[in-house]
Amino acid sequence: MANYYSDHPELEFHLHHPLMKRIVELRERNFEDKDKFDDAPVDYDDAIENYRRILEITGDIAANVIEPNSESVDLEGPHLENGRMIYASKTFENLEATRKAGLWGISMPRRYGGLNLPNITFSMASEVIAAADAGFQNIWSLQSCIDTLYEFGSEEQRQRFIPRICEGETMSMDLTEPDAGSDLQRVMLKATYSEEEGCWLLNGVKRFITNGDSDLHLVLARSEEGTKDGRGLSMFIYDKRQGGVSVRHIEHKLGIHGSPTCELTYKNAKAELCGTTRMGLIKYVMALMNGARLGIAAQSVGVAQEAYNEGLAYAKERVQFGQKIIEFPAVYDMLSRMKAKLDAGRSLLYQTARYVDIYKCLEDIQRDRKLTPEERAEMKKFTRLADAFTPLAKGMNSEYANQNAYDAISIHGGSGFIMEYKSQRLYRDARIFSIYEGTTQLQVVAAIRYITNGTYLEIIREMLAEEVGTDMKDLQARIAKLVGMYEETVDAIKAENNQEKQDFVARRLYEMTADIIMSLLILADASKAPELFAKSAHVFIRHAEEETTGHYNFIKDFRAEDLAYYRQIEMAE
Repeated sequence: MANYYSDHPELEFHLHHPLMKRIVELRERNFEDKDKFDDAPVDYDDAIENYRRILEITGDIAANVIEPNSESVDLEGPHLENGRMIYASKTFENLEATRKAGLWGISMPRRYGGLNLPNITFSMASEVIAAADAGFQNIWSLQSCIDTLYEFGSEEQRQRFIPRICEGETMSMDLTEPDAGSDLQRVMLKATYSEEEGCWLLNGVKRFITNGDSDLHLVLARSEEGTKDGRGLSMFIYDKRQGGVSVRHIEHKLGIHGSPTCELTYKNAKAELCGTTRMGLIKYVMALMNGARLGIAAQSVGVAQEAYNEGLAYAKERVQFGQKIIEFPAVYDMLSRMKAKLDAGRSLLYQTARYVDIYKCLEDIQRDRKLTPEERAEMKKFTRLADAFTPLAKGMNSEYANQNAYDAISIHGGSGFIMEYKSQRLYRDARIFSIYEGTTQLQVVAAIRYITNGTYLEIIREMLAEEVGTDMKDLQARIAKLVGMYEETVDAIKAENNQEKQDFVARRLYEMTADIIMSLLILADASKAPELFAKSAHVFIRHAEEETTGHYNFIKDFRAEDLAYYRQIEMAE
């Protein structure tokens, strides 16, 4: 029987990374739960076995329930009835299967009914479910919104709301509005405190809300009258049981049909404050969005894997001119690049997830006791690494999912354009990944300061100094040459001190950064498990050489006055 976890040994490899020992130690707090909860691990090996068991359960449900339902969900989609969103029929089966398996409240402490799993495990489960149906992964993975309530809500709120999510109730984050897409400072949904009701009342419209008719909502609203920027925004908890919110419209989308995207109308909807006023955008949404971006990276890797699977299976069977098409260089070149991008992107995703785990665990410990100086230094280090890696993981994996889905259709030829083949659905689903939760362009904006202040270069140098396998020394030397090009390029852009030119070439600098970091990550993986990653290491590093050299030459020869050729004619007029 198929299993979307155990069928891919690359996932198991990442479960045994050296940082996992520290993650488990911090997450389990020296296994203090072992005497309070029957399912709590007693040591490191027990914890890893627990993670594996949960991932195998997830992989089984993904392969044998969610994936078989995916075509029906894609065709039916959600619909609107009397101001309420109704999921596609098979989505209810998916929800029931994941609830029965206990796959909700994954990240929450056991005292609230959660599984207390680290982010790396949640990311793996997200990848597996996304491979089966990216639309359902949206619904399921939004349970991670509860992390924000756990971090910033009161203990009384935690006790009321977290057990409900652990039992399988759904969540959404209501941020976007008709006039506030990426520019969330323009959010105008009004929050007014009512002395009579003893609560906050929300009024206005939210648009493009994923899973918008969920049980619990985290809502960004303007609590400070007369303000027009982010300092007037606060975060609120809206409970669907309270009423006051109706679904005005469900968007008809290109892909991820099973994931309802709603326009919501708030009319005196009762809500309660999460945390303190004025911190909604400045602090809480930033935490929420970083988690969501890692979730999209996992979703992207899942679809990239499934696209590769579809392309490979078809290429092995399809015969043209008396040969299976996998024997044609044009086809195996495409497949090898798909696999290399998948393996390198996955390594970037899980390295980022591990960094997030360490600093988040230390933040959680800090709520209960004062950290030691060593722990504070560790938290600072891994916060910095997570902040630097997250925009790379989200941006690059979302682009790779699109590229793999595109190539899967190309391998299928005309059949890939036919609706009966899965590759067309993967292509439609993938297109949103580089748009929502921050476009790739916004990931570039988030990353550029780490490029210009030398953070990435420092990380790259540390990674380059690590020991690799004897057979990998040549690849390491080739990466070192790319690092030299990268450093020269960054220094030249900084020295020129032209903001418009820097903004113009930022995407190329971003891709150079990501190519080098992913090359170093896949090189390290190949040193430890050559049977899994050696081929991908060779292919990806050659891809990185091709792309990095091209960007190096473009930026080196690009003059500030050349910008005039790229500006729109309409702008000049």
